[in-house]
Amino acid sequence: MTDLLVPGPEVRLLGVQPYVPVWQAMQLQAREREATRLDSFWCVEHPPVFTQGRNGRPEHLLDPGATPVVAIDRGGQVTWHGPGQLVVYTLVDLPRLGIGVRRLVEGLEQAVIDTLAQWGIRAQRREKAPGVYVDGAKIAALGLRIRHGRSIHGLALNIAPDLAPFQRMNPCGYPGLAATSMQYLLGPVDATRVREQLLAHLAEQLFPAEVASIRHEPALPPELVRVLALGRCPALGGRA
Repeated sequence: MTDLLVPGPEVRLLGVQPYVPVWQAMQLQAREREATRLDSFWCVEHPPVFTQGRNGRPEHLLDPGATPVVAIDRGGQVTWHGPGQLVVYTLVDLPRLGIGVRRLVEGLEQAVIDTLAQWGIRAQRREKAPGVYVDGAKIAALGLRIRHGRSIHGLALNIAPDLAPFQRMNPCGYPGLAATSMQYLLGPVDATRVREQLLAHLAEQLFPAEVASIRHEPALPPELVRVLALGRCPALGGRA
C-alpha cells in the first residue's frame, strides 16, 4: 500500500440496470476522469446476460438460448450475470493506491473470502483461476480491464441467483466447473447486509487503514446518466 493519504472510495448503488449502458459508462469514466476524482464502487444487478471476454472462445458458451451475449473488453472467458447476483465494479486508480494488477485481484478475492467467512462459509482462491470457490464450486467471478492505470469491471458474487444458466456455459473456460451460491449453501440471506459487508472488506483491502471508510453517494454516476439519456456512449458512438 502507498503511504500517501488516499481518499476513501465512494459507493454508487445502481439498482437493476441493463449491462451495456453500465459497461459503456465505466469506459466513459475511465477515459474522462480527472486525477482528483474519487475511486468508486458501483453496485448493480443486471438482467440475464452472458458476457464474453477479450480472449473468449465461442465453444465455452454451450447454449445461450434467448439470453443476450455481449462481447466485452475485460480479460477472461464467458460468464453470466443475472438477478440474485451482486456485481461490484471497482473503478480505481492503481498508481494512486500504489498497487498493481496482481494486488488488486488478490484484494478482490480476499474481500469476498472475508465476507463469506462472516456467514460461516469457508472459501478459497485458486492458482491461475481468478475467482472464489467453495468446495470446488465457483461462488464469485472476477474480470478486469486496466487502461492507463485505471480499472473497470470487477467482481460478481452469487448471493441467490438461478444456478441453471451456469450449466449452459463453461464458467471462465473450465468445462464441468460447478457454480454455487450463498443461498444454495445457507438458505435465504440478507442481500443488503452481504453487500455492505463486502464493500467494507473491499475498502479494507484496497485502501490504507486510516482512510478505509466509504461514503455512499445517492445519485447515479453522471456517466451512466449521460449514457442512459443519449441511448449510447458519447465517447464510443455505440448504441446502448
